[in-house]
Amino acid sequence: MAGRGITWYDILDVLPDASVDTIQQAYEAKASLLRPPLMSGAPSKVLTAASRAQAILDAARRALVDPADRERYDEAAGLRRDVPGLAQARAVPTEPGWRPADVDFAAGPPGEEALGVLMALTDWLTPHPHPPRRILVADVRGLFYTVCVEVAGRRDLRVTAVRLTEHPMPVDGLVVDQSPLPPAKVRRAGALTVQVWHPSAGPG
Repeated sequence: MAGRGITWYDILDVLPDASVDTIQQAYEAKASLLRPPLMSGAPSKVLTAASRAQAILDAARRALVDPADRERYDEAAGLRRDVPGLAQARAVPTEPGWRPADVDFAAGPPGEEALGVLMALTDWLTPHPHPPRRILVADVRGLFYTVCVEVAGRRDLRVTAVRLTEHPMPVDGLVVDQSPLPPAKVRRAGALTVQVWHPSAGPG
């Protein structure tokens, strides 16, 4: 998967040939970690990250559950569906600075910020003929930790996680802060430290 940008499929952790039911189940599983009861008493930066994560998940679901929207998205993302089985990805350079209004598969105004996040991450991951020695840091706040690691790994960045929850539930964590912050630059194969929050399982 190296050499391509992040996709809505990556956000939901499903394959490009996933059924609508599978996509819905993946969405519900991730969204369930952001439910208000699990957020009770969480610091403000966790609530901010959770709100961003929910917007990203909602945009991913809207883009993929409607067949017409999904077909347009797959075409724009370079995901071919002309053969049975797993869709094949090909690298599609993006235009730096893409805005949500530049593409027609956005899920309306509520999804614009989420789409902007996806486009920025895709731009960040797009291979360039002469890659610079220092790269801009992507904003990974509001991504689930597994997606963050995937994104950073594609840029050869080493991720160090700082767990914020003393007794975490055994579920995927949410990235709520990072160092360095965007738009800082780091060396390739540099380090990215992220603060990761999990719902609390309670002591013992």
